[in-house]
Amino acid sequence: MRLNELHDNPGATRSKKRIARGPGSGKGKTAGRGIKGQKSRSGVAIKGYEGGQMPLYQRLPKRGFNKPNRKAYAVVNLGLIQKFIDAGKLTGDVTEDSLIESGLVRRKLDGVRVLAKGDYSAKVSITVTGASAAAKAAVEAAGGSLTVASAASSE
Repeated sequence: MRLNELHDNPGATRSKKRIARGPGSGKGKTAGRGIKGQKSRSGVAIKGYEGGQMPLYQRLPKRGFNKPNRKAYAVVNLGLIQKFIDAGKLTGDVTEDSLIESGLVRRKLDGVRVLAKGDYSAKVSITVTGASAAAKAAVEAAGGSLTVASAASSE
C-alpha cells in the first residue's frame, strides 16, 4: 500500500448541498427556507422563544446565590512549596511575595491560601493570608511555623 493508493470507501463522503444556486439545484430561489416569515430572514435567534408561553428557563426555580464581593485566593499546596524549596527556588522565609517571585503563584488576587496536599518536611516559617488547619498542623509537625496574616496588609 502506498500513499497514492489510499482512498475512502465508496459512498463514505458526499459533496455538500449547494443551496441558492438556481432552480436546477433543487434548493434554488428561497434556498429551502420557505416563503416570508421570521425564519426566512437572516440574523434570527429564536431558540428561547416558545410562542407566547412562559419559556422553560423562566419556569424553572432559581437556586443559590453568588456573592458579588467574595474573596478569591491563589491556592498553593504544601507539596509544591516543598518541591520549590528542594529545587532552590524558595529560600529563607516564605511570604506571598517570595511565592510570586519564585513563579509558584502567578497572582496574589485577594491573598494566598495554603492547603495540606502533598508531603512537607522543611523547617521554614510561612506567612500567608489563609491556610487550612491541616496545612498548619503539617508545617508545625515538620518544625516550621505558619502565620496567617490579615488580608488588609496585602492590599
